[in-house]
Amino acid sequence: MLKHLQRFGGAMFTPVMLFAFAGMVVGLTILFKNQDIFGAMATPGHLWYKIFQVIEEGGWTVFRQMPLLFAVGLPIGLAKKAHARACLETLVSYLTFNYFLSAILTLWGGRFGVDMTQDIGGVSGLTDIAGIKTLDTSIVGAIAISAIIIAIHNRYFDTKLPDFLGIFQGSSFVAIIAFFAMIPCALITALVWPVIQNLIASMQGFLISSQLLGVWLYTFLERILIPTGLHHFIYGPFIFGPAVVEGGIAKYWAEHLPQFAAATEPVKNLFPQGGFALHGNSKIFGIPGIAAAIYVTAKPEKKKMVLGLLVSATLTAIVAGITEPLEFTFLFIAPALFAVHAVLAATMATVMYAFGVVGNMGGGLIEIMTQNWIPLFKNHSGTVFAQIIIGLIFTVIYFFVFRFLILKFNIATPGREEEDAEVKLYSKVDYKAKKGELNTKDAFMDQALIFLDALGGKENIQEVNNCATRLRVSVNDEAMVKSDAAFREGGAHGVVRNGKAFQIVVGLSVPQVRERFEALIKE
Repeated sequence: MLKHLQRFGGAMFTPVMLFAFAGMVVGLTILFKNQDIFGAMATPGHLWYKIFQVIEEGGWTVFRQMPLLFAVGLPIGLAKKAHARACLETLVSYLTFNYFLSAILTLWGGRFGVDMTQDIGGVSGLTDIAGIKTLDTSIVGAIAISAIIIAIHNRYFDTKLPDFLGIFQGSSFVAIIAFFAMIPCALITALVWPVIQNLIASMQGFLISSQLLGVWLYTFLERILIPTGLHHFIYGPFIFGPAVVEGGIAKYWAEHLPQFAAATEPVKNLFPQGGFALHGNSKIFGIPGIAAAIYVTAKPEKKKMVLGLLVSATLTAIVAGITEPLEFTFLFIAPALFAVHAVLAATMATVMYAFGVVGNMGGGLIEIMTQNWIPLFKNHSGTVFAQIIIGLIFTVIYFFVFRFLILKFNIATPGREEEDAEVKLYSKVDYKAKKGELNTKDAFMDQALIFLDALGGKENIQEVNNCATRLRVSVNDEAMVKSDAAFREGGAHGVVRNGKAFQIVVGLSVPQVRERFEALIKE
C-alpha cells in the first residue's frame, strides 16, 4: 500500500511543477500593472498595461484549468504503458464524466440539493470545466476519475479483440469501458459530493479557528513525510485543493493578490488561510543554518571541500526551493536530525503566522519574492521585514541546534567521516571513470546504466516512476539491489528503501534519467 501511495504522490507532482512559473508570471504582471509603482503607464488604457494584461491572462492558464491538468497529468506517472495514449484516454473520459454529471444535475439537481441555475463559484458549489457547467469536485474529483481511467488503461489497453473488431482495440477499448464506467461515477458524485462540500466547509472553519496549532501541524507533517514521499498528500489539498479555501491557496492568493497588496488592513485579517502555505521559509532560512553547522563542525583539513559542496546545495534550496540534496545528506546519516528539522520548520512557520505573515510561500526565494514580498511591500513592508527578521533568527537557531547535536552525538556529517572516506554530497566523477562501459557523451544515460545495474538489472525491475527529484522503482527481489554506495557512483544523493520499493534521489534531472532508464529496460 505504501508503495502505491508513494507512486501516486509522485505522479501528482507532474502538474505541480507547472505552478511555480505560472505563479511568478501572474505575480510579476500584477506588479507591472501597479499604478503606485509605474504611474500613468499602469492605467488600463495605456499600451504598457494592455501588454501585461495579455501576459497575465496566459499566466492564469494552469490556475484556471487545475482539475484538467491533474486529470491529464497523473497518467504520466501512473500508467504502466503507452503513457501518451493514457493521457488522451483520461482527458476524454474526464470530460465525459463532467458532461454526465452536468446532465444529471440539470435534470434532477433538486433531488441532490444542487441548484444548477446558480452562477458558478461562490457558495453554489459549481464550476466550469472546459466549458462544462458542473459540480466543483476540485482536484479531488479529477484525481479520482483519473485513477479509475488509469486502472482501466493498465488492465485493458493490450486486450486482443477479434480481427473484425480490431478498430476498437487499444485506446478505443479503454475509452469504451470508461464511457460506461463514468455514468455510475457521475451518479455517485452527484449523490455524495454535495455532502462532502458541506464537510469541507466545516473543516475549513476548524482549521482556521485552530490557527497556530493548525499551522504547526500542517508544516510539521509536510516536512516529516518528505522521506516517505507522502508529503504531497499533505500540501496538495491545501495548496491546490479545497482544504481551506475554494480552488486552493495558490489559485486564491494569485486571484486576490491585487486587493491584498492595495489594502492597508493586515493581510492576515484578509486571508488567515495563508498561514497554511509558509513551509517554504524553512528552505530559505533553515537550510543555510544547517549548512553552516555542517561546515563549522567539519574537520579543518576537509572544510574547503565541504564548503564547495554546501554552497551549491544551499543556493539550490534558497533560490529554487529544492532541499533534498542537503536534507537527504543528513537524513541517511542521522534520521533524528531530520525530525529536528521538521520541528524547527513548523515552529518557524507558526511564529511567523503569529506575527501576521501569510501568503503563498511553498517554494524558493524567487517564488516568494515575486508572489509575496514585491507586490505586498508598499502597504505591508512591516510584515515582510518581520518575516525576514524571524527567518534570520531561526537561521541562527538552526545553526546552534544542529551544531550542538552533531558534536554531542558525533554525527558523521560531510567532513566528519573516517579519514579514508570521501567527502561528498554526491559525485559524478565516480561513474564517469567507467568509460569502458558507460556512454559518457550522455550523462543521463550514464546515470541510468549505473542505477539499473545497482538495482539488479532489467530482469529485476517491476515498475518505474518518478516525482520531482526521485526515481521510484519497484523490484522483484530486493536482495539483488546493491548498497547505497553503488547508487552514489551514479550521482544519487541517497536511497530510500522500503521492501521492494526503492526511491533513488536523483535531483531535478530525474525525468531525463527515467527516460533513459526505461529505454534500457525495453532494449
